[in-house]
Amino acid sequence: MATGRARLLGFGLAMAGAVGFSGKAIVAKLMYRHGVDALTVLGLRMLLALPCFQLMAWWAGRGKPALGWPDRLRVLLLGFSGYYLASYLDFLGLQYISASLERLILYLNPTLVLLIGVLLLGQTVQPRQLLAMGLSYAGVLLVFGHELQAQGLAAAGSSSIGLGALLVFGSALSYAVYLVASGELVKRLGSLRLVGLASTVACGFAIAHFLIGKLGSGPWAGLAGLPAPVWTLALINALFCTVAPVLMVMMAIERLGPATAAHTGMVGPLSTLLLGMLLLDEALNPWIGTGTLLVLGGVALLLRSPRPAPSPPAD
Repeated sequence: MATGRARLLGFGLAMAGAVGFSGKAIVAKLMYRHGVDALTVLGLRMLLALPCFQLMAWWAGRGKPALGWPDRLRVLLLGFSGYYLASYLDFLGLQYISASLERLILYLNPTLVLLIGVLLLGQTVQPRQLLAMGLSYAGVLLVFGHELQAQGLAAAGSSSIGLGALLVFGSALSYAVYLVASGELVKRLGSLRLVGLASTVACGFAIAHFLIGKLGSGPWAGLAGLPAPVWTLALINALFCTVAPVLMVMMAIERLGPATAAHTGMVGPLSTLLLGMLLLDEALNPWIGTGTLLVLGGVALLLRSPRPAPSPPAD
């Protein structure tokens, strides 16, 4: 059993990791103010994080046998779904919705894992889990409805908010598929090695997508012409909102166990609300506060169910 000091350190790491992951949406929103698009935000994030993920994979794989081709294919598919596609859809959605709503939609991830298990794996659902799902989705719909109302229900505004919410929901679904599919592989490779390998693959997909997407405009010349604040924010996004939180959450799980670390990580949506207020001038009102409490309550109830769902996304 972990000592008191180790548990205290674990709580600190879990909270810092959750805040770091939540900061990704804030940083992306700040980058958009400089005129860059989602493809550039993702490309810069992965380009700068790539050396760290390669080092992570090498460190975790020292002295272990190389992967066979079946496992390499699995890592390729997991990297595409869990880190490249999920991140790209998330950044696309953030162009249309607030950081607060984005974080709440991503926190539906455990409910999506549960639904995949029921629909595809024949698992049963408990009444407590149904209640948890109802609370979580009610909270998201409450905040979603408020954003529509804030736009005056104008056709263009409603359409863009709906598109943004759908894209972020697709991100959560893509990551849920990754969590379900990675269960057997993570037991054999270890979480740190799998994250390092899958993230390295995702970096390759993201960089290739950026190069192809910007082919006509000269991608490298375009990067050189980006303003200094974009590079600074991209570095913060890569190191402090991507690589560092991965390591901190892994170390927290070692000290607390996955369930406690997941509960502690629920400070993420709250930190997004506060950072959105401070840095993006996003409003905090009773609708958003109530929606956040409903989502957090639903996730907490789901994590306390007899067959706990995986923790919310480490994106």
